[in-house]
Amino acid sequence: MYSKKVIEEFSNPKNVGSIEDADGVGEIGSTIDGDIINISIKVKDNVIEDVKFKTFGCVVAISTSSMVTNLAKGKTIDEALALDNEDVINALEGLPEGKDRCSGFALDALKLAIEDYRQKNK
Repeated sequence: MYSKKVIEEFSNPKNVGSIEDADGVGEIGSTIDGDIINISIKVKDNVIEDVKFKTFGCVVAISTSSMVTNLAKGKTIDEALALDNEDVINALEGLPEGKDRCSGFALDALKLAIEDYRQKNK
């Protein structure tokens, strides 16, 4: 059973789309696995000013993508990198048993976007 917060994030996801002049982009997944998550970030003075996502996937993939972008927006790069699966699951007021592993995909896409940003700004 999904929590009310998961249903809310799935039904009305925040930060949907992509940033045209993104400072970093991360994508994870494949159509073979079933979920594809793309996250783009805009960074100013080491703070994630904007973050958007596009997700092809299930209820958990979409709701966790929305929540990860909510949690990352306004954080420093280091604060965003410190986010973990528990932060996402707690913010979503829990996930059904067996779905907690799926919540990490959006975090992985965010971390790839940050890595891309860092590579471009060495």
